Amino acid sequence: MKKLVMIGNGMAGVRTIEEILKLAPEQFEITIFGQEPHPNYNRIKLSNILQGDTSFEDIIINPLDWYKENNIELFTSESIVKIDVEAKKVISDKGREVSYDELIIATGSESFILPIPGADKQGVTGFRDVKDCEMMIKSAEQYKKAVVIGGGLLGLEAARGLLNLGMKVDVVHLMPHLMERQLDSNAANMLKTELEAQGMNFLMEKQTVEILGDERVTGLRFKDGSEVEADLIVMAIGIKSNTEIAKNSGIYVNRGIVVNDFMETSAPHIYAVGECAEHREIVYGLVAPLYEQGKVLANRICGMVGEPYQGSITGTQLKVAGVDLFSAGEIEEDPTTKGIMVYNEYDGVYKKILTRDNLIVGLVMYGDTKDSTRLFRMLTKKEDISGMTSVSILQSESGEGGSDDVASMPNDELICGCNGVTKGAIVDAIQTQGLTTLDQVSHCTNAGRSCGRCKPMVSSILAHTLGDQFDAAAAQKTSICGCTTLSREELVAEIKEKGLTSVKEVMNVLEWTNEEGCTKCRPAINYYLGMIHMDDYKDDRDSRLVNEKMHANIQKDGTYSVVPRMYGGVTTAADLKKIGEVAEKYNVPLVKLTGGQRIGLFGINKEDLPAVWEELDMPSGYAYGKTLRTVKTCVGAQFCRYGTQDSMALGIDLEKKFERLDTPHKVKMGVSACPRNCSEAGIKDIGFVGIDGGWEIYVAGNGGVDLRAGDLLYTVKTKEEVMEMTGAYLQYYRETANYLERTSKWLERVGLEHVKEVLANPETRQALNERMDQTLKKYNEPWAEAIENEDIKDKYYAKHLIKVGE
Repeated sequence: MKKLVMIGNGMAGVRTIEEILKLAPEQFEITIFGQEPHPNYNRIKLSNILQGDTSFEDIIINPLDWYKENNIELFTSESIVKIDVEAKKVISDKGREVSYDELIIATGSESFILPIPGADKQGVTGFRDVKDCEMMIKSAEQYKKAVVIGGGLLGLEAARGLLNLGMKVDVVHLMPHLMERQLDSNAANMLKTELEAQGMNFLMEKQTVEILGDERVTGLRFKDGSEVEADLIVMAIGIKSNTEIAKNSGIYVNRGIVVNDFMETSAPHIYAVGECAEHREIVYGLVAPLYEQGKVLANRICGMVGEPYQGSITGTQLKVAGVDLFSAGEIEEDPTTKGIMVYNEYDGVYKKILTRDNLIVGLVMYGDTKDSTRLFRMLTKKEDISGMTSVSILQSESGEGGSDDVASMPNDELICGCNGVTKGAIVDAIQTQGLTTLDQVSHCTNAGRSCGRCKPMVSSILAHTLGDQFDAAAAQKTSICGCTTLSREELVAEIKEKGLTSVKEVMNVLEWTNEEGCTKCRPAINYYLGMIHMDDYKDDRDSRLVNEKMHANIQKDGTYSVVPRMYGGVTTAADLKKIGEVAEKYNVPLVKLTGGQRIGLFGINKEDLPAVWEELDMPSGYAYGKTLRTVKTCVGAQFCRYGTQDSMALGIDLEKKFERLDTPHKVKMGVSACPRNCSEAGIKDIGFVGIDGGWEIYVAGNGGVDLRAGDLLYTVKTKEEVMEMTGAYLQYYRETANYLERTSKWLERVGLEHVKEVLANPETRQALNERMDQTLKKYNEPWAEAIENEDIKDKYYAKHLIKVGE
C-alpha cells in the first residue's frame, strides 16, 4: 500500500482526501498533519461562531472518529518543518519523521497583517481560525472599543460579530466604498446605510500607518494624522498563502505554490491544493474553486484519467449582516457593456446585469438574490440573450425555485457552488438512494454542507423529483444525523416501542445507513437510552464525546485541563493542599480560578491524567460533560450584610443532588442571596435569587456569546420548593430537548408558558421528580459495581468520578 502524506488539515485538503477515498479506498496509507488541535472544520462559518449563531461542535465537518473509520493517522497540533524531497520524507516540529510516496501540501493561508509599527501589540488579531474567534470573544468580556481594518466580506462579518458581543465598532476601509471587489458603488452605499443602522461606524478612505499603545493597543493613527481609540484591532484586509515549507524545500513558489493543471508542483510526487496553491497566476480564496482542484488532484493521485483544472469562474453569494448579496464577473460598466438595472431603495433591492455582444458578463445583486443561480448559469454557459427581454432576463417567469424553473434547468447546472454539486447529481442521488429529506440530500451529496445558501433550491429539486410522493413537512424534518431519517421524537418513540436497549441494537433494528453510526448520533443514542431506561441501562463509554471519554478538556496545544469538583465554590485547606501538590509534581503550567468558582489545572499531558485524578482523590467537576457543570454562589446571609438567604447551603445541596446527571447539554446554575445577583444567577441555565421570604427561580439564561437573560419561572418560599421545581424542570428538559440543545434554545422552542403550564400541575411535577430520583439512584451506586471494564484507567475514573464525593 502506497503512503500518502498531507500537510494541512483544512477544508480543501480533507475534501481531496474524501475524493481519494471514494475513488480508491484501499490504495493509500494516509497520514495527515494539522497545525491546529482540532479535526477538520468549516471556516466559512467562523463568523457564525463569532456572531453567536452556532458552536464550534456544529461546524466540524469531519469529526475525529471519521479519521479512525477511514484508517487515517491524524497528528493534530503538529506542523511539518521540513520536506526532504530526495529521501521522500517529512519532519515535524516534534521530531517525527514520516516517509511518503505521494505528498499533498494543503497549508492554506493566514491573515495578512499590515507591516506597520505596533502590529505585534496585544489586542491585534486576524480573523482566520477558531483561535482568532476565541481571542475576540475573550477581549469583548473585558474591553468595549474595537476597530476592524478592512471593509470587505470578512471585515464586515467580524464587525457584525463584535457588535453582537456588545462592543462599539469602527470599520476602517482604504477605498471609497465597501466590498469594492464584489459590489459597485450603488450596492455598496445601500449596504453601508444598512450597516450604519445596525450600529457600525465607518472611516472610509483611511490608511493606517501606526498602532498606538504600550504593551496593548490603545488606538490607530492614520496617514492624514487623525487617530481613533481601540482596545481591540481586527485586521481583515486579505490572506497570504502559507508557502514557507515549500519555499524552504526548493519547490517553486510565486504568490502561492505554483502548480500545473493537475495540481502538481515543481517537485516530483508533491502536489498543492487550496489557498496555498497558485494556478495560472491566480490564488483562489473561495471554497468552490478549491473543491474543484481537490477533485482534479484526487483523480491524478489515484492514477485515473480526468479532466485538467482550467481555472474557475467564481460567483460570490454572500449574506452580510442579514443582507443577501451576489456578484460574479464584471461589476463596473465600460464603453463596451450595456446594463440592465433595477434600483429600488424603498424595498432595499438593487440588481445590475452587464451584457456585451448578447452575453451576460457581470452581475451585482443586493437584497434579492433568488435569480442568481439562473443568471450565473447564463453567464458561465455564455447563453445568447438576443431573443430575451430585459424583464425575462431579470426574472424567470415561474420565479426562482418554482417547479417550471427546476424542470427547465439543465442537469449540469451548478446548485451548490461551495461543493460543486450539480442539479443532475442531486436528482441522481434522490432517485438511486431513495432520499426524501433535505438532510439526507445534504449528507449524501454535500449540497448545502458549507454556507447553506443553496438549501431552498435543493428543496425545490427534491420536491420536483419526488412529484406526488413529496411530503413537504417530512422533507424539512431534521434527522438527528445523516445516518438515519429519524428525528429526535421518532427515535425516542422507536426505542420505547421496540424495547431497544443498546446503541448497536438501535442502529441495527432501525436500519442505520452507516452501521457504525457517527459522532453525532452515537452520543445522542447513548443519552436517549440512558434517559429512557433509568434503572438498568449500562452507559456506552465508547459512544461518549471525546472529552467525556478522557474526563478532561483538550486544549489547543493538545494538553488537557482537569477541574475537580468544589461544591458551591466552597473548598477546604486539605483540598487546596492536594491541588497544589499535584500542580507542583506534574509541572502544571497554569493553575486558574475558573468562571464557575473552581480551580482548574491546565496543560496536563494525556498520559498523566489517570495519575493526576488518583492523587487528587477528588470527584470531577465535569468541566467536559453534558451534565451539571457548576453551581456558582455568593457568600450569602452568613457573611454578607445584604444577603437575605443562605445561598451557599442551597448551592451545595443543588450541586450534590444533581451532579453527574446526564443532560442534553451542559447545565450551569447560580445562587445569589439577594437581588444584587453577585453570582450572575440571571444568565444561568437555572438561577436562584434570594428575596425576603423566599427565592425567585430564573431559567434558560445564557452568559455566552449568544447572551440571554433568564426568564422568571416561579417564586417559591422554601428550599424544599426550590428542589421540587428544579427537579421537575430539569427532568422535563431531559425528556423533551434534542441532544446538544441548550436550555435557552429549548425554552425558546417549546415556550415558557408551556413549561409553566406543565409544572403547574402537582401530579405532573411529582411524576417528573419521581423519574428524576429514579435516574439519580444509578449515580449513587458504589464505585466498585461500575469498574467491570478491564482498562485500569477506567477503574481510576470509576472510583473518583462515579462515586458521590466523599
